[in-house]
Amino acid sequence: MVDDQPYGGTCANRGCDPKKVLVGAAELVAWQRRMLGHGVSGSAAIDWRDLMRFKRTFTEPVPKSREQAFDARGITQIHGEARFIAEDCLVVGERELHAGHIVIATGAGPRPLGIPGEEYVISSTQFLELEELPRRIAFLGAGYISLEFAHIAHQAGAQVVIFGRGRPLESFDETLVDGLLAHTRAVGIDVQLGADVTAVERIERTDSFRVGVTREGGRSEEDVQLVVHGAGRTPNTARLGVDAGGVRVDGQGAVVVNEYLQSVTNPRVYAAGDVTLPTGSMPLTPVAGHEGAVVASNLLDGNQKRPDYRGIPSVVFTLPPLAGVGLTEAAARARNIDIRVNAGDTSKWYSSRRTREPVGMFKTIVDAHTDRVIGAHLFGGHAAEVINLFAFAVRFGITTTELKHMTYAYPTSASDLPYML
Repeated sequence: MVDDQPYGGTCANRGCDPKKVLVGAAELVAWQRRMLGHGVSGSAAIDWRDLMRFKRTFTEPVPKSREQAFDARGITQIHGEARFIAEDCLVVGERELHAGHIVIATGAGPRPLGIPGEEYVISSTQFLELEELPRRIAFLGAGYISLEFAHIAHQAGAQVVIFGRGRPLESFDETLVDGLLAHTRAVGIDVQLGADVTAVERIERTDSFRVGVTREGGRSEEDVQLVVHGAGRTPNTARLGVDAGGVRVDGQGAVVVNEYLQSVTNPRVYAAGDVTLPTGSMPLTPVAGHEGAVVASNLLDGNQKRPDYRGIPSVVFTLPPLAGVGLTEAAARARNIDIRVNAGDTSKWYSSRRTREPVGMFKTIVDAHTDRVIGAHLFGGHAAEVINLFAFAVRFGITTTELKHMTYAYPTSASDLPYML
């Protein structure tokens, strides 16, 4: 195994796991503030340094524990960057590695911005290592990373502005995304869409940066203390020497694979995770894990297994979170499926009122002929957990009749599920 980053991968070291630690603190503070005067008194605030120390209790042990686990299984580990020099050979430093099979699992990294001052923009990895949180922060892009980190930073006391080009979160239901954006603005986060960041410059003799923005109405500038990259990621293949390896990549740099996750041009090579995005796949940690298991099986037993992308839930961990699984209404209609759509506002439901959650929405999409759930989209306090029930239904073709006749623990957010159908 070869890696030029700390062993353990993006999620555990510099991705979803440490991010969720910060989200947990932000959720606690937001909940406490909502409950003031409604049975709760006092104050809660995020101590950023203490929170970073707590976060490191999760991330710091990971590389060593992973390496020890690999050692125990007889897996050779090499620290460095691998590069193809032939279809069956990699070089790491001065060491050549010849192999019957090669698996590419190099993930993805921040998309190059191609603007003056790009060197002043920090990555999500660097944001998760900040010792101090600046008072004013700009996020470039309006996707997962920017929205999640913006909500965390806002609860920690920072002023936040998000610059996005087009419609955010295109894989999620448009109505619920609009609800999230409206709520994000309502809590005090400045979301500016249709905004193309053209330059970042350091302001002399200050700790600040000036962000140049072009939009339909003209050009403007924002002065901030930190600029964070949240404008998308691209597969990490640029330095892999794929041409020498005979490995075809697409225009975004993703390894092109067949149904068995095998390179279409070099049968020795397989790929899994964010470095390859075959039809139906999603750039999510559980998907990468599933693809890795498929590749391992095909390496051991020959090409017999294909990835199963049915019912994969996805969550944007804002406050509150946005979640979705299956088809959106627009996607279902584009496929000419005869559907029943149920949608509503849950902010007045008991599960929202008891925690004074000011917003909540849902939309469910059901195949009118089979009565099966083919899509579900949630925005609200426990959306990240309840979406798993819908994912189960989508994956295994459970009907709404069966879901509505389940007996749920009450009062829980899961017990709201029949009313969404």
